[in-house]
Amino acid sequence: MSGWSHRHVLDLASFSREDFAAVLDLAQQFRSLPITGARKLPALQGRLVATLFFEPSTRTRSSFELAAKRLSADVMSFSPSSSSLSKGESVLDTARTYVAMGADVLVVRHRSTGVPQQLALDLQQMGERTVVLNGGDGLHSHPSQGLLDLLTLTRFFSPQHPMPEALQGRRIVIVGDILHSRVARSNLWALTACGADVVLCGPPSLVPEDFAAFVDAPPPGLLKDPVPQRGKISVVRRLEHALPGADAVMTLRLQKERMGQQLLTSLKRYHRDFGLSHERMQLCGEDVPVLHPGPVNRGIELSGSLLDDPRVSLVEEQVRNGVPTRMALLYLMAASESATEASLVSSSS
Repeated sequence: MSGWSHRHVLDLASFSREDFAAVLDLAQQFRSLPITGARKLPALQGRLVATLFFEPSTRTRSSFELAAKRLSADVMSFSPSSSSLSKGESVLDTARTYVAMGADVLVVRHRSTGVPQQLALDLQQMGERTVVLNGGDGLHSHPSQGLLDLLTLTRFFSPQHPMPEALQGRRIVIVGDILHSRVARSNLWALTACGADVVLCGPPSLVPEDFAAFVDAPPPGLLKDPVPQRGKISVVRRLEHALPGADAVMTLRLQKERMGQQLLTSLKRYHRDFGLSHERMQLCGEDVPVLHPGPVNRGIELSGSLLDDPRVSLVEEQVRNGVPTRMALLYLMAASESATEASLVSSSS
């Protein structure tokens, strides 16, 4: 597709506002297609998408595999428990095995930060054309989740035209475990790129003060920010001070598996101070939506009644938007790869 310059999709820091618009536009088109029957698009026919998830996942993995199949791609799944990793094989050698079998796209999730980036670099240095899509790495990034959250919010505010400008000047509150959340980091790059002001709320142990400057410097590896003017980030400690004036609220799962030390005195106290409920949400005003990337710890991050309330909860909508968003990413990456192949053929003839 014209204008798309990302061979790999490793984070959202390098995305311009036009990049976000391209994904949203395609995802909206894919979302409007029938989801039943045998109506597949031939866009990725003959392509092979391999999902290499070295870390457990339900939503992301299933969503990517369904997205690839709806674009007529062949799909291969990797499972660490039945792989040669237990015999000492490296992550790179595992990836090279799938590349040797013809994988065009590797969707990689790993608990360590930087693994998808290193795989992309290693494969490029080897001259391989396989592209890498980050399915979530350590504390760094989860680009497809950030993009589906963006689609969910823009569709809420502008159902007929879900583009970045729908978030211009909006106040988005993100509550909870920012420190251990790659979802939060991806959302910070995406939301501020669209002109939203983001308020982070949580205890100092989970929301360090320096997150207020998260997008102030150019993204890692870039000389300048691809977004000329971003929204602002602020840190607020008390939920009752963060919620008034909010246009949307996202709460995050406590990343207990990534916590290296005891950062909370008790879950009960956390829910008392930072848990969302219908009563708490009244501080925002009427019809302010609630998001959560899942899986949800009911009664901790938000009450069960709020989670199940279709009037305000967009959690199921987030899941629904996962497939078209990932279809858009796979399509754009395939289009970019096709353009690269065409360029190579042209230059050699």
